[in-house]
Amino acid sequence: MVNSYPQALTIAGSDSDGSAGMQADLHTFFARRVYGASVMTACVAGNSYGIHASVPMPTDFIDQEFKDLADDYHIRASKTGMLADSALINDVVKNYQAADFGPLVVDPVIMTKHGNQLLEESAFNTLRTALIPLATVLTPNFFEVEKLAEMSITTDADMETAAHKLQAMGAKNVIAKGSHADPTQKVVKDFVLLESGESFWLSEPYHETDRVNGTGDSLSACITAELAKGTPMKRAIEIAKQFVNAAIGSPIEVGHKFGPVNHWAAMDRDFK
Repeated sequence: MVNSYPQALTIAGSDSDGSAGMQADLHTFFARRVYGASVMTACVAGNSYGIHASVPMPTDFIDQEFKDLADDYHIRASKTGMLADSALINDVVKNYQAADFGPLVVDPVIMTKHGNQLLEESAFNTLRTALIPLATVLTPNFFEVEKLAEMSITTDADMETAAHKLQAMGAKNVIAKGSHADPTQKVVKDFVLLESGESFWLSEPYHETDRVNGTGDSLSACITAELAKGTPMKRAIEIAKQFVNAAIGSPIEVGHKFGPVNHWAAMDRDFK
């Protein structure tokens, strides 16, 4: 039957070294046995040492990408990655609202895992007011949680308060990712707040490694893949946390400096 196979969409930039962005999303879709389509929003030139150039895609080209997918494919779940400016965010919002591309996972690429801001304030405000209210799932890292909630987080109670603030912005389900800046920590804890009001913490062992490029992309992409397969929300989030932990915990030696996570490590694993 045409389009019977689960299909997921990544709306993101292309990273030439394959460690993050659209490539990490597609690696994850493949590993979770979901067909991956893409809307390319930018092209990034970089390697394990860093990013050295980027070119945004024209919005009329992005419009055509959306139209071509909507005309032929049955996208069952979608996710966003880094969207460079307000014009691009608004264009993605317009196209997503016009299409039937399933639940939307928003990975709000605002701050790096080290706390450096990536978006200008104008684009940040557009993301907060135009994109986040469309999010079925919102997956900010620790610094993005602080930025979005406009508060400092030092305790578990702070994280829970911040997650409720993010949900009040319109995101149905929130995964507030914990800090992993302390090399002596034993676990990484994420707080999950579901649309139903249920909340819980997810913990996995901390791995001291520089092979962590694409962790945020892969977490949000794994949730997207599971939703495309019809996995219930809570289970999709649990699988994604375990998937990414396995990918970090079995590093591969690619590149000289900051390397990618290993999507093969969890490819055939049946998570409990």
